[in-house]
Amino acid sequence: MEKEENLYIRVNQDIKEQAEQIFSNFGITVTDAVNIFLHKAVMVGGLPFDMRISTLNAETLEALEEVEQMKKNPALGKTYTDVDQMIKELLI
Repeated sequence: MEKEENLYIRVNQDIKEQAEQIFSNFGITVTDAVNIFLHKAVMVGGLPFDMRISTLNAETLEALEEVEQMKKNPALGKTYTDVDQMIKELLI
């Protein structure tokens, strides 16, 4: 039988409680989830998920800024009550 070690970590209380709720849906504890994470990390030889910084391209950033401006000044945008009319205008 393999010797077990204790692992002590600090985690935000709110995050821990949210995680406990999620894991309880699977019938596991936070300890079980951490063990699963560690086993998977060993199996794949690294973090068991993709980590990257989410970056938005210039077009998306411009569209988000446009939406923010429209929220501040609704006259900048156009609203529709008829979907068919909206589609017709968009396709012209």
